Amino acid sequence: MENNLTSLEANIRETKTKSDIKKLRIDGFVPGVLYGDVETNFKLAVKKNALEKLLKIGNFMSTVIDIKVAGKEYKVLPRDIEFNKLTNQPIHVDFQKISAGTKVVVWIPVKFINESICPGLKMGGVLNIVRRKVELNCPADQIPAELVCDLGEKQLNESIHISSIKLPENVKPTILDRDFTIATVAAPTVVKEPEPGATAADEAATEGEAAAAEGTDENKDAKPEEDKAKAPADKKK
Repeated sequence: MENNLTSLEANIRETKTKSDIKKLRIDGFVPGVLYGDVETNFKLAVKKNALEKLLKIGNFMSTVIDIKVAGKEYKVLPRDIEFNKLTNQPIHVDFQKISAGTKVVVWIPVKFINESICPGLKMGGVLNIVRRKVELNCPADQIPAELVCDLGEKQLNESIHISSIKLPENVKPTILDRDFTIATVAAPTVVKEPEPGATAADEAATEGEAAAAEGTDENKDAKPEEDKAKAPADKKK
């Protein structure tokens, strides 16, 4: 697990009014702020296209960035980003300066491997993902790019807990009171289909029963008529 380290250049921002910020955005920059254990907070102007390239990498908010400002380099972590509600384009971004001793809380994605050889999945099971990301408390220089969950030996109806995932030293989940579930290999839901020809056989049997019942009813109705026909003959005798 290696840090996802990349770089970005930024300028010092001298904007004072809303119109200044509007012009900055028109010129292709995104306003931002760099704060942390620096002498003062820096107002930044970041090139919009460079920022958008970083956003496409994925997991932007837990990515350590080497940012260059006024000839100096800082390792920073994105702390907040604002988007235009209509265009979904970035309009403001905040960074926090970090060092080896800085502790941060970040959300890290879970990557599942060896699905093709998982015994439970090969038996028809389904991977039920409970958490696609896990919140971790870790040193800024030990932020993992992803958490690897190996499914190679997982059986049907088996659960994968956070304890089964190897974390870097001094990296711990923010949830410490239980061994929470990351995913399960769930049993398949089976729907029983009628056997071929069973429907036709059932219909034939039903028709036969109905016909038999109908014949019985006709015989019951005929008997009184036969008795009426015999009655006069008996009376003559």
